[in-house]
Amino acid sequence: MRFTILGPVEAVAPGSDAPGLAPRHRAVLAYLLLHTGIAISTDRLIDAMWGPLPPDSARAQIQTTIAAIRRMLRASEADGMLATRPAGYVITPEPGQLDLDEFTGLTAGAAGVSDDPGDAADQIRAALALWRGEPLADITAHYVQSARARLNGQLLTAVERLAELELARGRHDDLIDELSVHAAANPLRERLCCQLMLALHRAGRQSDALDVARIFRATLADQQGLDPGHAFGKLEQDILRDAPDLRPPVTAPAKPQGINFLPYDVPDFTGREDELDGLIRLWSGNNCGVVTISAIDGMAGVGKTTLAVHAGHRLADHFPDGQLFIDLQAHTAGQAPLDAAVALEVLLGQLGVPTQQIPASVADRAAMWRSELSGRRVLAVLDNALGADQVRQLLPGSSRALILITSRRRLTDLDGAHALSLDVLPAADALELFTAIVGERAAAEPLAVLDVLQLCGFLPLAVRIAAARLHHRPRWTVAYLADRLRDQRRRLSELATSERGVAAAFTLSYEQLTPDQQRMFRLLGLQPGRDISPEAASALADLPLDDAETLLEGLLDAHVLTQHQLGRYTFHDLLREHALATAVAQELPNAQREALGRLFHHYLHTACAAIDHLYPESKNRRPRIPAPDTPTWPPRDEAEAITWLDGERANLMASAQYAAEHDWLPHAGQLGATLHRYLLGHAHQADALALNGLALRAARRSGDTAAEARTLIDRGQVYFWWHGDHEQAAEHFRHALELAHEIGDQGLAASALAALGTVSTRRREYDRAHDQCAQSLALFRELGDRGGEARCLTDLGIVHERQGRYEDAHEHHRQALHVYRETGSRIGETVVLNNTGLLCQRQGRHDEARRHHHQALELSRRFDFPGDEAESLNALAEAARSLGDLAQAAAEHDTALTLAREFSYRPEQARAHAGLAHVHRDLGRIDLAHDHARQALDLYTALAVPEADEIRTFLTGLPPTANEPEPPEEATTYQPSSGRVGR
Repeated sequence: MRFTILGPVEAVAPGSDAPGLAPRHRAVLAYLLLHTGIAISTDRLIDAMWGPLPPDSARAQIQTTIAAIRRMLRASEADGMLATRPAGYVITPEPGQLDLDEFTGLTAGAAGVSDDPGDAADQIRAALALWRGEPLADITAHYVQSARARLNGQLLTAVERLAELELARGRHDDLIDELSVHAAANPLRERLCCQLMLALHRAGRQSDALDVARIFRATLADQQGLDPGHAFGKLEQDILRDAPDLRPPVTAPAKPQGINFLPYDVPDFTGREDELDGLIRLWSGNNCGVVTISAIDGMAGVGKTTLAVHAGHRLADHFPDGQLFIDLQAHTAGQAPLDAAVALEVLLGQLGVPTQQIPASVADRAAMWRSELSGRRVLAVLDNALGADQVRQLLPGSSRALILITSRRRLTDLDGAHALSLDVLPAADALELFTAIVGERAAAEPLAVLDVLQLCGFLPLAVRIAAARLHHRPRWTVAYLADRLRDQRRRLSELATSERGVAAAFTLSYEQLTPDQQRMFRLLGLQPGRDISPEAASALADLPLDDAETLLEGLLDAHVLTQHQLGRYTFHDLLREHALATAVAQELPNAQREALGRLFHHYLHTACAAIDHLYPESKNRRPRIPAPDTPTWPPRDEAEAITWLDGERANLMASAQYAAEHDWLPHAGQLGATLHRYLLGHAHQADALALNGLALRAARRSGDTAAEARTLIDRGQVYFWWHGDHEQAAEHFRHALELAHEIGDQGLAASALAALGTVSTRRREYDRAHDQCAQSLALFRELGDRGGEARCLTDLGIVHERQGRYEDAHEHHRQALHVYRETGSRIGETVVLNNTGLLCQRQGRHDEARRHHHQALELSRRFDFPGDEAESLNALAEAARSLGDLAQAAAEHDTALTLAREFSYRPEQARAHAGLAHVHRDLGRIDLAHDHARQALDLYTALAVPEADEIRTFLTGLPPTANEPEPPEEATTYQPSSGRVGR
């Protein structure tokens, strides 16, 4: 986890898919980071954010913000960083995670280095390199202005200390540009101005120095009515008379230029600023006279050697005794890796040791190497290492040396080394690299350039080769190159030249794997998902779990797999294509299909077990999946079930798509029937519709009428609940009912009737809804389907409530709640609690209603039912408004609206807007009432529901605003909306 506040406020976890933070959330996070280790109360946070005039919802906003920060930290596996104490919230980043802490540590460390001004200056420069512009640049809050001023003060203090050190070393020429920038931005900073004057004078620019003095005097007098201090006046007079004590200090003569064996540093080197800064800070922070070792690892083509060589050239001035380089040939075509004896001979030769003086044994050569480096400041790049064993004897003993090692494997056994794992380039850096090679043609086709970069997977080697091919083919356009790369069959061959290629680099990595690792690599190339768990890999390869996990970790260490999330492994896109091509070439077709069959069976069986935990009441209406022959690890409870389904959702969808396209119809249909309730209840409506479509095609192609009817019901539910498209939903339900009657399937007929009953209820056709739900209830009871019975009881309870039969409604809800709790259905319990709360609101029992809605809210959050969470929040807000707590009502409607928008839940968006319109009307905020009412009207009109007429009447009754014309009179009498239909 990395936090930055010395510039834009950011929280970044490399390789994590943690959610981003909104500006207000980043403002709160930044305030906590400015006070690390200190408990900050909610009241103090409110004051920091809004000052003396906070909004009514300030406390709720702070709580929501803290929850968002916790979600982000949890997703980055850093949830323990933010703690709640009696006195408030405390954030405690680890060392190296906060740029401000690093800045403070480096400047303090520089102050402790009294015997080496060069080292002190290097540490301050490393500290200043952490600044990325104006501190707290992209946030607004009451505290920001004063905090930014304090941080800028620390920056200027560091700049002035650096100038003092560099002037003492006689490096005035190097300071002038830097000091001019800071002095222009801070024209009243006297010490800074004096240092610039001195630097200019020592550079022979006396008149420029006096001009700076004159401007400072005039600015100070004009803005503050003051004269400069005594020290300034003395310096000005000394410059006028060219006082001898202003002359530069006498420095020791420079040592002769050391040896340099570093390869060519490419002039178009791009990006990697964070990595370079880290290497520089790593070395500059070493003041103990010991060797500094950085092991740079990464996949083939990611730019390890390029980075090491570029860093070596940038740091060369700090290592006057020489810069060395050796290729250890671990992944060099046609070459065996160098052994330690040969490598030591090469390195000693670079140091100038005559060949005849180099001893024969490895141990003696290693001892001479350590002796030669003792007391020297040398930088050495040990490139292309096979592993820790190959480089261990090449490491110096006590020395101010910097050793940069590059390897395609993680050197986990190399004690004391600082690991730096390279990822592909960020999009902006890849774009800069491509443009540097191609030139103006890139600027003419920006969208095509992005296509090329994405098809290259932002891998530096691939980007360089693609750009070089385009550069040398003037008739090609960028779009033409992108079209050639889109053909997966030849993409890797396109990314090759006569001397190098992406596929060739991957092949060298593959050849270094063990036979078992090679087989796992090939099989992983077959699987259609984006990543894989050890359990799924165990099924795919037909191996015990421990063996599969060991192979995955080995492939991870070899950088042919990557890991963006704990316990999940994935390929770079180009490596995935290489793995698939290798599998097709080396695995028999039967072996390929058997491996995928094991994987799909694992997914389907585990999904079935997970759904049974979450929706036990409908177990009998889903296909039952027998246990596979391979070992299984089904979830043990609801929490594990949700975690597994969320983690595997993309892979499950990919497997269904693959199955539908490769004659695996049963898998697509069974997976659709199994996952429907999860996708529907957890707001994955796009996936639900896509999977319904695959399952529907599979059912029709196989002639499975029952599966077709079941899928039509599932599809209709997505349209009904999330889209609010009641006509489309009813059409699917009616078709399903016809099919159920055709085949005589009473269970499907009951489900279709129940679904039609919800549509009738939503349309306020309560008599018809009652008949449909009653018929469905009778069928479910005849079949002994307890879950179906509970659903119909819930729906009948809603109908009774709408028709004013409150006792009958309560009785039906009590019976439904009993069944849901008996069967362990959390979603059913949530729905009944919300509907019971709405019933209590109808009866004027608003406190009791809020208790029911709170219970529903807790369940929906605990089991991740975002749609029900939005419904619970809107219902809580409606009860709060009835109780006269308008601030609470506004806060809860706001939260519901945010959630409904996030998950595209249009009915609850409309309900939240309508509720906010009423709240703002009651608060006298007529402009806001108009705004929310019109948004509610637009949504309700699109949904074609009766609430559209009611909100239109509400708008008619609002006083006009300056921007609103007087509305026409309407005949409809307004009646408050009474909430949602149950599931």
